[in-house]
Amino acid sequence: MPVNTQAGEPRRPPFDAEAARRLREALGMTPAHVAYGIGAAFGIRIPPATVVSWEDGLGTPTEAELTALAGALWCAPGELLGAPDTLRAYRMTRGLAPADLALRIGMDQAAYERLEAGGRWSGNDRQTAALAEVLDLPLPALIRFTGRDGKLTELLTSAATTRWQAYVRPVGKVVPLPKHRLQDVLQELHADYQATMTATLNWGGSGSADESGRAGRAFLDGILAEFWARAGTEQP
Repeated sequence: MPVNTQAGEPRRPPFDAEAARRLREALGMTPAHVAYGIGAAFGIRIPPATVVSWEDGLGTPTEAELTALAGALWCAPGELLGAPDTLRAYRMTRGLAPADLALRIGMDQAAYERLEAGGRWSGNDRQTAALAEVLDLPLPALIRFTGRDGKLTELLTSAATTRWQAYVRPVGKVVPLPKHRLQDVLQELHADYQATMTATLNWGGSGSADESGRAGRAFLDGILAEFWARAGTEQP
């Protein structure tokens, strides 16, 4: 199903200001040296004060500026990025231009760029597998970027609230994990949800049913993150 791959994605990359300062100082360069290098090699004219503002966390370079900064600091762009959380950030961490990534996953460049600008993923299975491989995506990120996180949440909710055994196969179609691991995780989620509901009902008092409902909703609200944690795959 086509989905939005980047709702609310920031226009600028997740810049690591401390890394930029550390790399510059390790090279014995001043902000003026960096600004000169960016202008000389990449034709991007910025004052030294801009480099200082980036390092102080008061500003963030654009993608073009980040690439130029990495060149001036003799490092890969990924070394200047924080933890990636969007499709664009993962691409930049790998040091790939949109055209390069589009070519490697077999997608039209304009179509790929629309994805990063807030478009909808409608790639086929081959393109999905290529995207995961080229960007080295963690499984939770792949599921999110290809729009399957909503479906997975629905299945996990049903597994926790009804018969978990009936959802091993459907969840397995969404998440390519070993069957035995899925069985263990779904059984644990079901047991914990039921225990949560039972415990709150046993508190006693007229408000116990309301308390149970709130506790149950809170559990289900976090069920996707809990699934990834129990499956041994970190949530990005």
